[in-house]
Amino acid sequence: MIIPIKLTKEERAEIVKDVQAFFEEERSETIGDLAAEHILDFMMKAIGPYVYNKALSDARGLINERVNQIEDDLYALEKPTRHKR
Repeated sequence: MIIPIKLTKEERAEIVKDVQAFFEEERSETIGDLAAEHILDFMMKAIGPYVYNKALSDARGLINERVNQIEDDLYALEKPTRHKR
């Protein structure tokens, strides 16, 4: 299942301006809104899933770290008993 990444109109407009600025600064080319939107669409399709998966992997790692810390904290709360585990 492919979950498309949705951008607000404002986010999309900001990225389009960034794409145009990149082309102007790096390639000394002026591109219009339509060309910049096509580049944005292509890049979203081409690299979007990789970025999304990396974000999920990073989140998974962070959650695992937090769960391990909580587990350590819970063990630290245990009261000593006469019977050892």
